[in-house]
Amino acid sequence: MDKAQQDAMKKEAGIEAAKLITDGMIAGLGTGSTVRFLVDELGRRVQEEGLDFTGVTTSRRTQEQAEGYGIKIVNIDDVDHIDLTIDGADEVDANFNGIKGGGAALLWEKIVAVNSNKIVWIVDESKVVDVIGKFPLPVEVIPFGWSHVFKRLDERGYKPVLRLDAEGKPVRTDENNYVVDLHIERIDDPAGLNEDLINMVGVVEDGLFLDMVNEVIVGDPNGPRTLINPNKA
Repeated sequence: MDKAQQDAMKKEAGIEAAKLITDGMIAGLGTGSTVRFLVDELGRRVQEEGLDFTGVTTSRRTQEQAEGYGIKIVNIDDVDHIDLTIDGADEVDANFNGIKGGGAALLWEKIVAVNSNKIVWIVDESKVVDVIGKFPLPVEVIPFGWSHVFKRLDERGYKPVLRLDAEGKPVRTDENNYVVDLHIERIDDPAGLNEDLINMVGVVEDGLFLDMVNEVIVGDPNGPRTLINPNKA
């Protein structure tokens, strides 16, 4: 699949998901290439249809894009709930376990997700997999003592790589932390791995989003299709 085809499917999923947001809603807006298409469509609806909703974003990038369209964005601490969050995912399996954080926004994404009444992911079909893990698993690590955390991850056989920007400097999250990507290839026990990572001192959060999502809208050459999580139905 070439990039143009992939982008067409992402756009399709984003436009489909935008239909879920209605007047008066408090909506979580995720981060990433597919979410950009969602925000473009929501911006169109705000400007052309007068859609009136409040957004909570999972990154400064999304906030800037949304506010550029005149979408009202508030801080998560200024709302008592989030009706619906729409976000992307880097991988999702048949058990509705996913990997997120390719855009380095995993901590804010998870905070918004756990405070949402409903979660919808938008992906192109290449992100739907049998077993998660081929996409490197992001782990957010505080800079102080990061090399010791890295060493522990390496000793456990998780094949860590510190994420660097184009200038060769460590990528910083919105909370100014580092991201270490784990090249595990195949995660057969995501719950066990999550438990191990989250209890490691110096790890802030990991990109495992396990059985959290209600629906996944998949951009498909034949048109968008929706996968419903039976555990959340």
